[in-house]
Amino acid sequence: MLLRQNDRHLPFAEVDPAFRYDVLNGLSIRPRAIPARWLYDRSGAELFEAITTLPEYYPTRTEHAILSKAASEIAALTGPVHAVVEFGSGSSAKTPVLLSAVNPSAYVPIDICIDCLWRSVQRLSETFPNLGIYPVEGDFTGALRLPAAIKSMRRLGFFPGSTIGNLLVPAAVDLLRSMAATLGAGSMLLIGIDRLKDANVLLPAYDDAQGITAAFNLNLLHRINRELAGSAPVDAFRHVVRWNDAEARIEMHLEAARDVRFAVHGQHFLIAKGETIHTENSLKYGPRDAGVLLRASGWTPVADWTDHDELFSVILAREGAA
Repeated sequence: MLLRQNDRHLPFAEVDPAFRYDVLNGLSIRPRAIPARWLYDRSGAELFEAITTLPEYYPTRTEHAILSKAASEIAALTGPVHAVVEFGSGSSAKTPVLLSAVNPSAYVPIDICIDCLWRSVQRLSETFPNLGIYPVEGDFTGALRLPAAIKSMRRLGFFPGSTIGNLLVPAAVDLLRSMAATLGAGSMLLIGIDRLKDANVLLPAYDDAQGITAAFNLNLLHRINRELAGSAPVDAFRHVVRWNDAEARIEMHLEAARDVRFAVHGQHFLIAKGETIHTENSLKYGPRDAGVLLRASGWTPVADWTDHDELFSVILAREGAA
């Protein structure tokens, strides 16, 4: 049962002013940086889905396996769940595992990409025809209002994929606190967090042999050119991945292979050869670090599941202090 919150069917018809601001500001500051969320337009989302199937990219298949194995335990620990709220639902590839386990009355997927949102919602409505689905188009890093239909329902937040790693720690704490406020008192959160591991495992996961991650990163420039009347020479940049050990994070950059001049929305930029645009962070957490992060954000960890090689964690937490 698919219940639409609105009937907008014009994805990307207008330029998002936040996108314009973040790009212009990000290209003007030093070091240059554009938030990772803008990697996910329609093409970016499709490329990312291709990344999740690559042999080098362990997080998706590892998290899916953890969820499948722990499904009955998760259901027992959460108890009756009336509404599952997924932050950044994307293709909702892992969602059926959770929905089958906890059997909620309602599902609220939240995503910034409306095209991706409706495609995934359509698939889920066919798989779960009796489930009330209330899609919300929006940026879950900002203030959100959940559908009135789930106002009185007990809620389980779902935040898979280790997306929390894309944020620096202060922003991650703010986001998790915002999620607690959105979900309400007594709610629970099931979150995926990528673990610290050897750089020899991490680097290939973000720089695959087929070059799909490179295309995903470079697609940001294509989006800027298309949506913001940009003239950036995409072939003058290359995808660069770095392991920042001091900050325990993977960094993705777009590095200029030569001096480049281009315009975006009427503003002109010069980027020197070797200079980069920082496009994504992916922080990795040790088990204790993840617990500290959650507690600092107003969540109390209840259970933690991992795989045999301890590559990835799925953590269930309850809103409020222990």
